[in-house]
Amino acid sequence: MKRTEAIGRALDIEAPALPAKDRAAVIDRALGSRQMRDAPAPLAAWAALVAYARHGFTDYDGLLAEGWGREAARHFTEEAVAAVLLQWGCPKPPSAGISD
Repeated sequence: MKRTEAIGRALDIEAPALPAKDRAAVIDRALGSRQMRDAPAPLAAWAALVAYARHGFTDYDGLLAEGWGREAARHFTEEAVAAVLLQWGCPKPPSAGISD
């Protein structure tokens, strides 16, 4: 199975209500990341999904621009990320791992 397909299948499990345009962006993020290149597809899909939600749907980047550290910015946006993930059919928090 191609990596793109494997990541897509993982997203189907992790976030079944993810809109198609967002799904494509998450797959692109997972495929384009040096850090995720060698990660198993489910892990790359989950990491890309959470990062996409964090950067695209919260004030995370604004907090970083204001001088907050990454961990603090993640802490203050975790609830917003969790709400986005819930809309996409993923009830677990952003700090959770991939499905077993």
